[in-house]
Amino acid sequence: MPPSSEPKGYDVIGDVHGCAAELHELLHLLGYRVDESSGAYAHPERQAIFVGDLVDRGPGQLDVLQTVRRMTDHGSARVVMGNHEFNAIAYATANPDEPGEFLRRHSGKNTNQHRAFLDQLDDDSRADYLDWFLSMPMWLDLGPIRVVHACWHEPSMRVVKDALGSERFTTRDQLVRASTKGDPLYDAVEVLLKGPELDLAAYGQPPYYDKDGAVRGKARVAWWRDGASTLHELSVMDSNFMTADGEPYPPLPDIEVPARDRSFAYAGDVPVFYGHYWRRGRPQRGADFTDHTACVDFSAIKTGALVAYRWSGETTIREQHYVNVKA
Repeated sequence: MPPSSEPKGYDVIGDVHGCAAELHELLHLLGYRVDESSGAYAHPERQAIFVGDLVDRGPGQLDVLQTVRRMTDHGSARVVMGNHEFNAIAYATANPDEPGEFLRRHSGKNTNQHRAFLDQLDDDSRADYLDWFLSMPMWLDLGPIRVVHACWHEPSMRVVKDALGSERFTTRDQLVRASTKGDPLYDAVEVLLKGPELDLAAYGQPPYYDKDGAVRGKARVAWWRDGASTLHELSVMDSNFMTADGEPYPPLPDIEVPARDRSFAYAGDVPVFYGHYWRRGRPQRGADFTDHTACVDFSAIKTGALVAYRWSGETTIREQHYVNVKA
C-alpha cells in the first residue's frame, strides 16, 4: 500500500515477542510483500497494525524490530506500545530519586524477562530501539476500529492525555510518574498496557503461581465481558496456574463483585482489538472475542500461532476473520 493512500482494511497482528519466522510467515499469508525500494513489507490495499509486545522471549528480536520499524516508516503498518516496550524503557532509565537504581529494578525476575532483548541487540541498537519504543502511542482510535495493548478504558486515557498532552510519551522524565506507584499516571498506564486487576485476597481467595513461576495475588479483569458481575465471570485465570501445593488452581467462585470492580467493562459499539492475554486454541466467543472486542494474542512463543484479525469494514467481530490460529 503506498504511504499516501487510505487502506481498505486493517490486519491487526498479535504479540510477536521476537518470533521473527512466524512474523514473516504471517505477513506472507496476509499478502504482504517486500517493497524493493524501501525493503518494507507492504500490501497494495491494507495496513498492518501491531498491538505491541514485539520484544522479549523469542529468538528473533532484532529481525522483528527491523521488520516492523521498516513497515511503520514506510506507512504500511502502525504499532501501539505494549507493556514489554514500556518495561524495556523503564529498565534502561535511571531512577532520579534512587541513585544507582532504575525505574524498573534490575531484579533477577525482571532481567530474565528481558534476557532475549538484552542479549540479541548490542548497546547502540538497543538504545535506538528504546527511543522508538518511547515514540509509540498507547492506543489508536482510527474511527471505525480501536487498538490498544491490554484494555480500552477511556477514563485512564483522559488521565494520560492530561499528563502527557497526547496518547504517547514525549520525554523520559514522564516515565518517572508512570513508574511511581500511587501516581494517577502510573495507575492509568497500568490499566492500558497491563490491564485492570482484582485483588483475590479481598474475595477470600489464595494467591496462585503463574506461567513463569511468580506468585500472584491478583487476577486480570475480563473487561471485554460487558454485563459480567461475579468474580468467576470477571477474572481471567489461565489453566496452567497452580496453587502453593502444585495443584491446578481451582475455578473462582461466583461471588458478586461490587460496581467499583466492574467499572472497566467495555460497552462501546466500535470494535476494539487488543493483545496481552496469552490465549490458546481456536478463538472462543466470550473468552477471546465478543461482538465488539477481539483478542489477537494467541501465545506465539508457546504455540507458534502468531495471529491476525483481518478487518474489512464489519461492525461486529467475526470468528472467520482470524488468520493463522492453531488449535
